[in-house]
Amino acid sequence: MDAAHMHTVKTNGITLACRTWGPPDAPPVLLLHCRGADGADWTTVARRLAAPPHPRRVYAPDLRGHGRSDWPGDYALETMCEDVRALLDALGADGADVVGHSLGGIVACLLAQRHPGVVRRLVLEDVPLPVPLDPPRAPAERPEGELPFDWAMIRATDGQRNAPDPMWLDHMGRITMPTLVIAGGHTSPIPQDEVAHLAELVPGARLETLDAGHLVHATRPEEFLALLAPFLDA
Repeated sequence: MDAAHMHTVKTNGITLACRTWGPPDAPPVLLLHCRGADGADWTTVARRLAAPPHPRRVYAPDLRGHGRSDWPGDYALETMCEDVRALLDALGADGADVVGHSLGGIVACLLAQRHPGVVRRLVLEDVPLPVPLDPPRAPAERPEGELPFDWAMIRATDGQRNAPDPMWLDHMGRITMPTLVIAGGHTSPIPQDEVAHLAELVPGARLETLDAGHLVHATRPEEFLALLAPFLDA
């Protein structure tokens, strides 16, 4: 089952595109991509997780404003969280292991805080602490030509990165499911002390560092999977 099944799901008032691998009756895993990417970014990891001898049912949606999902203009991260919650309902999954990278990791944190019953295990890949940036991130200029994501999403998420809702940080202690935090090391643009602090705020979270930069699962897939698979199987 190397090839993904690409389909769309009506959820939370929009249409999300979702790639799926693995047997329908296998334990579900939800993979949430970083900003500017889409579900295809997880292909290497997803194929391995869906393969025997311990296959999983792997879902990798395009978050709103990305790829083949709708670009509705509303890009609050809380709304992205509710998209994912509704997606799991639409897929008939009572719960799933959730893996989030960067922006997808913040969405995964919100999902774990708001709907802990649907997150069995949580993996956060190089996720920044949701604290105000100092100095704030300056507005970026839109590149010329067509983009695989909505530029309005970039502006909206920059604003939330500069001034996140304080509740995101305050509610980290509500994340009580087994949690693995994977840091990208000194070459990542994400401050690694923030990643470590996030791990400290999540009760019982385990912190591991792979010196791979921000794109850990893409740069060092074998080592990433060597941490991920045993954690999910535990």
